[in-house]
Amino acid sequence: MHCVVVGGGLAGLASAVWLAEAGHRVTLLERRGSLGGRTISMPLAAVDDVPDNGQHVFASGYTDLMRYLESVGTREHVCFPGHMTFRMPGGATRRSAFAGIPGLRAAFGDLPGVTGRDRWRTARAQARLIRQALRQPTWLDDVTADEWFRRIGMPQTARDALWDGIVIGLTGDKPTISSAKVPADLLVTGIRRARASRAPISIGYPTVDLDTLFVDSAQKTFAESGVDVRYRAVVGSVAVVDGTVAGVTLKDGERITADAVVCAVPVWNVKGLLDQVPGHERIYEAVDALTPVPIVSVNLYLDRSIGMADWGEVLLGGEGVLEQVWDRQRMHGRDASRTHFYSTTVSASYDLIGKSNTEITDVQMDMLRRFYPDARDARVVHSHVVRMPRSTFAQRPGTAGIRPEQRTAVKGLALAGDWTRTDWTTTMEGACQSAARAVDVILEYAGART
Repeated sequence: MHCVVVGGGLAGLASAVWLAEAGHRVTLLERRGSLGGRTISMPLAAVDDVPDNGQHVFASGYTDLMRYLESVGTREHVCFPGHMTFRMPGGATRRSAFAGIPGLRAAFGDLPGVTGRDRWRTARAQARLIRQALRQPTWLDDVTADEWFRRIGMPQTARDALWDGIVIGLTGDKPTISSAKVPADLLVTGIRRARASRAPISIGYPTVDLDTLFVDSAQKTFAESGVDVRYRAVVGSVAVVDGTVAGVTLKDGERITADAVVCAVPVWNVKGLLDQVPGHERIYEAVDALTPVPIVSVNLYLDRSIGMADWGEVLLGGEGVLEQVWDRQRMHGRDASRTHFYSTTVSASYDLIGKSNTEITDVQMDMLRRFYPDARDARVVHSHVVRMPRSTFAQRPGTAGIRPEQRTAVKGLALAGDWTRTDWTTTMEGACQSAARAVDVILEYAGART
């Protein structure tokens, strides 16, 4: 079949790779001048470097993402050290592992800053949380994660140390906004993946830039398999004839016929594309319900080391200003003879994203100096602020089940993207899992045609 993939983000790349692997002729249409979507590198001439548009981390349960990396030949560039570090104001640290004695200590309420009776309260609340995640009460999607924590009696100290950060990390949004069902479902997914692999979920990172990991490798694969990539190709609509996909129509009027189409555009670009698809109103409802959440990242080039103890560190009390710091020297084996490169991440950065680059850099450096004694005299050689106002989407209370399936009512048409229904929220794994399911829909259709 001739398969058209609309969108060159991670979901579109994976769809195109796997359709080509299955032996089909593939045309990939991307509205911009480059591939990668939200997983890209950004060359900086000022420091002769190629940083990423934010630090992307991996969970060991990301099976479909790892399948994609295997397909394009870059799986070896992902490392799972099995630990991260919590850092407190003043510089004290505590390493957090995902298994063994540290994991047991956390289960029994032994978290940074949690002392006295709060440890017992934390252990009891965590047991309730896991139990309610596995056997979810009917009201879970009616409340925010914040309300859920209060109902189960989670101490504020435990929330400050771990659980509010987990919600932000899992959902990309604040506990006062996200539906409690979202982190609950993700915890269940993690538990299920851990049981399947007989190992706890651990966090890892790429040892190369994102273009090398995702984009350059895909382009090489496309060249070898004959995938036709067209840039600046803006699709206006998907064409449907008698309930079967017929191709796509570009904004300039060009029509491209196809036997199958995977629509892998971001949620914000869906409206209008599917007007000919029966039931598109329900899909557009999801577009309206999944409201955007901003993320701000800063690539900081400093004149000295700030003395990080680990590859990645979570700052306790840094929510909304500077939440996570990544040591790119350790992660990429960088030469620090000229500058020391650190990447920072602030999820759900509603208050930060409207500030100027200078203001964002200043507030983050002030925060670094609070947590890292070695940063007090550090000078900023170069700062690169990355604003992503639509980096993720929020699933507010009442939105359970709103995300559409990959299968549509049209034969030969499938949806892909992290906004479609997967076991995850806005993650690279969600994008790749959606692509895997969309490709399965197309391959099933191909089999029915023969």
